[in-house]
Amino acid sequence: MQLQHLKPNHKQKTAKRIGRGGKKGSTSGRGTKGQKARAGKRMKPLIRGFIKRYPKLRGHRMENWPASLVGVNLDKIERHFQVGETVNPRVLIEKKIIFFPGNQIPLVKILGNGEMTKALVFEDCLFSKSAIEKIEKADGTIKSVKLKAQSEELQREI
Repeated sequence: MQLQHLKPNHKQKTAKRIGRGGKKGSTSGRGTKGQKARAGKRMKPLIRGFIKRYPKLRGHRMENWPASLVGVNLDKIERHFQVGETVNPRVLIEKKIIFFPGNQIPLVKILGNGEMTKALVFEDCLFSKSAIEKIEKADGTIKSVKLKAQSEELQREI
């Protein structure tokens, strides 16, 4: 039996040491010179620069960003409201007909699906043509004249 044929019974538990002597040699396994070899080196990850730029690339917090539009059908309004009540976005959120996270109240568009038999007062909503016809047929009133005109303009664009 010779020395080179001997094998250890147990594997080495500590990591193999690198550098001159392996403990605290001149470069201690960092190679030679350069920014990465210095004490206190702090290299910023390249991806961080791109992540920080993303919000501006997509127009972060743009003031003229259009408000989100939520559609509500007449049949839901018919079920949840009594004769003479006022229908507006704030009341729709309180009655849990529409769900909208955050502090902003969304633009609500009243759609014409379903029948309307109750005379209700509508405020601060957009309307489809069929919804306007059904509301007027049921003797309901639309108070938001400005939004009524806007809904007609939106209808033309679509």
